[in-house]
Amino acid sequence: MTFAPVLPAALLVVITAAVVVLRLITMRSLATGPGHRWATVWRWSGLTLALLLLLIAAARPGFGHGGPQRITVAQSGDNTNVFFLVDRSTASTGAIGEDIQSLIAAHPQSRFAVLSFASRPSLDWPLSQDAWSLQPEIASLTPYDEPHDTVNAAAAANVLRYQLIAAGQQYPDSQNLVYYFGAGAPGSQAPQGKFDPVAGSVHGGAVFARGTALDESTLRRIAGQLAVPYLGPGDDVSVAHAAPNGTVAQAPTDGGQRTELYWMFTLVAAVLLLFESYLSIRELRRVRMSRREVMS
Repeated sequence: MTFAPVLPAALLVVITAAVVVLRLITMRSLATGPGHRWATVWRWSGLTLALLLLLIAAARPGFGHGGPQRITVAQSGDNTNVFFLVDRSTASTGAIGEDIQSLIAAHPQSRFAVLSFASRPSLDWPLSQDAWSLQPEIASLTPYDEPHDTVNAAAAANVLRYQLIAAGQQYPDSQNLVYYFGAGAPGSQAPQGKFDPVAGSVHGGAVFARGTALDESTLRRIAGQLAVPYLGPGDDVSVAHAAPNGTVAQAPTDGGQRTELYWMFTLVAAVLLLFESYLSIRELRRVRMSRREVMS
C-alpha cells in the first residue's frame, strides 16, 4: 500500500495528533460530567472514528501496480504542478476537455489545478494529485452563458499568480507547468488584463488556440507573458508533452495505474456523521419540546 496525501505529510500528522488530543479531552469531560451513559460513549466513539477515517482518506491510501513500469513514468511528473487555464466563453471549443485529458495522461504523478474564466475567474479544482476524481470535473467543462463582449482573456491572471505562489510555498523545489486553452476573447469590448507571474515561477507549458473564432494576437501576447510556446488551432497537444526535465512524458499503461482507496474511508465516515447528525437533531427537538412543556 502507498500513500499520496493531499497535504504535506508532516502537516497531516500534526492535524491528526491535534484531533486525537481534543477528542480525548472531550471524552474526559463526558466521563466526569453528569448523566454519563454508555450511549454517550458510543456516540463519542463514532464521531471520533469518523474524524480519523477522514484523516486517513486525506492521506490517499492506495495500491500501485506494475513495479518498474510505474517508476519509469512517475519520474516525468515528480514534484510537478500542472495548471490548466480554461476559456469557458461561448467562443471556446468543447474539444478542450479532450486536450486536458491527454495532458493529464502525459504527466503521471503530477498535481493538477483547473482555473476557468470568461469575464471573471473561477478556481474549479484546487491543486491536487487526485487525477482520478478530476475526470468528471473535466467532462463537465461547458461554456458560460455570458455575452462574448465581456470576456477578459486574462481574467485568471491574479488567481494563477497566487496559486503559483502558494504552490511554491507548499511544495518547495516543485516545477510549474501552465497550459492555457482559449480563443483570445475575439470581439470583446472589456478591458483585457495581463498575466504577470512571479519571475521564475512558470517552468513550462503552452498556450493553445482553441475556439470557433480566434484573436491570435491576444493569444500570442499571453504566451509571451507566460513565457511559454504558442500553439495554433492545428497543433496537437502531443507537441507539448515534454516534461520539465526535457524527457518525454509517457502516458501510463494499464499496468501502471493506481487503485485509490480513500473513497472507502470517506463513505464509512459519511455514514457515521449522518447518524450523529440524526441523533443531534433528535436531541435538539427533545430539548425544545421540554422547554415548551415547562413554559406552558
